Amino acid sequence: MRKLLILFLLFTGRFASAQDIHLSQFFNTPLMQNPALAGVFTGDIRIQAVYRNQWQSTGFPYQTNALSAEYKFAVGSSDDFMTIGASTFYDQAGIMKLKTLQVMPAINFHKSLSGNKNSYLSGGFMAGFVNRQFDGKNLTFDNQYTGGQYDPSAATGERFTGLSRGFFDAALGLSYNSDLGENGSYYLGASLWHFHKPSYSFLSDNIQLAPKLQFNGGVRTWLNDAVQLTLEGNYLVQDNYSETIGGARVQYFFDGDMITDAAISEFSVAGGLYVRLKDAIIPYAQVSYNHIDVGISYDVNTSPLKSASQGRGGFELSLTYRGFTKNPNSTLGNMRCPRF
Repeated sequence: MRKLLILFLLFTGRFASAQDIHLSQFFNTPLMQNPALAGVFTGDIRIQAVYRNQWQSTGFPYQTNALSAEYKFAVGSSDDFMTIGASTFYDQAGIMKLKTLQVMPAINFHKSLSGNKNSYLSGGFMAGFVNRQFDGKNLTFDNQYTGGQYDPSAATGERFTGLSRGFFDAALGLSYNSDLGENGSYYLGASLWHFHKPSYSFLSDNIQLAPKLQFNGGVRTWLNDAVQLTLEGNYLVQDNYSETIGGARVQYFFDGDMITDAAISEFSVAGGLYVRLKDAIIPYAQVSYNHIDVGISYDVNTSPLKSASQGRGGFELSLTYRGFTKNPNSTLGNMRCPRF
């Protein structure tokens, strides 16, 4: 059964229409959801790192490392703001060690829609380079078996043009964010990825990366002076594949509230539960101190593969830094949103 699972993960990922990676802590990788979510946070600077280890029980785990950085600043003397940043990830998957490296700079413009600085429409764009490569030494093919015997020197019958492929990729998005009076805030967004359908295949056949459409949303509100509730979700569709993930977390602030002048918690803990429909249940825990958030989650597999995976899915660890600068164009005191 384990071999069947490995083959399923390998060959569906290789020969089906190409699909992107996914992370369970989608709320800690906003630039991978929508370039228009860059800068939608409390602070001027945000740096986020996520590590994921999936399918460890198969003996050929899928490992993903993601890193992003954002800097938000005022534009001129208006209430408008701009965010510049970059998102990168490195992924290694399965027995053939399919490796993906993506580097995508981002820019997002936040247009104020209210004189109270509490409603913004944001338009974001990302573009960069993607490289994919694999190690073929662990792969065998039907043409290499003769009379039931494996001959590694026999031709594979596959028309590989190379074991490495690089291409240009891009994404664009929109988001709207506003507050809920003094009690909270929310955001809504949509993004389109791979709209130019870049060629992806290692074979001589022209296989294109299918466009991906994503819808994002979240609400954050105070339940009392010390407890905050956050609900977030993301839906994507790419060719014949779709994914719905969402959930909620509750955060308790031991200092009784966020520090007003810095909007950064001295010390807080959070716990929540997320669900990827027809795939996994994902418990999440977070500890925050000063400018640092540390989050941990684990996928409990609920899909038909659970008999082979024994219910084991993906472990994720995230690290986030948020802070303000001392520059005159800092967002501290100059805007009420985005502050998710």
